[in-house]
Amino acid sequence: MAGSFDGKLALVTGSSKGIGAATALALAEAGAHVVLTGRDVRGLETVEDRIHAVGGVSTIAPVDLEESDGIARLASAISGRWDSLDYLVISAAYLPTLTPVTQIDGKQFSRAVTVNLLATQALLANFDPLLKRADAGRVIGLTSSVGETPRAYWSAYGSTKAAFDNLLASYASEVEKISDVRVAIVDPGATRTAMRGKAYPGEDPQTVKPPETVGTRLVELLVKDFPTNYRERIET
Repeated sequence: MAGSFDGKLALVTGSSKGIGAATALALAEAGAHVVLTGRDVRGLETVEDRIHAVGGVSTIAPVDLEESDGIARLASAISGRWDSLDYLVISAAYLPTLTPVTQIDGKQFSRAVTVNLLATQALLANFDPLLKRADAGRVIGLTSSVGETPRAYWSAYGSTKAAFDNLLASYASEVEKISDVRVAIVDPGATRTAMRGKAYPGEDPQTVKPPETVGTRLVELLVKDFPTNYRERIET
């Protein structure tokens, strides 16, 4: 797969750790220039070091998705340097404390809505022009099964992911007939991440797949290409 994405530009949100970091590394190994974005600057620098170690190319662009103008500034910076964006991978997400609906913490819920939903709309709105200028712009949004199937105590997170899925699917339908942009919604399934550890503190992390498995699969998906509104769950 090395060299498959030579000359391509990819933006991966939440790329300082977990699935975002693994996806960024996989894209860079395949030849893409990857824009790394997230709040954790040290984490982004660590990922960039790993990318450079394998001969890849990346650019760090720290952004807090909770900042109202952060995404607009990011888009302005990228459009000032590049004419188009080939791949947008929306990996960043916030998991509130698991709790009954009646006990949801308002501040945590508001943060989840901002990061998981409002930031997604802002990403699509701001990067739509760049995606449409690419030969075949692609968007991959990472979702969760609790967005489709409600689960007790997961409502604060699941409801934002349900809205996330709806938003991406609507965007996919809107751009399908007027551009070459295509959208995929991917559920990574049980993966060894910090978020998973927070949700399942008693689970042995070695019993679930590493983030690299997801990153590799996403690159395979982009290589093979996909129809718009494509959905997939990664089981292994």
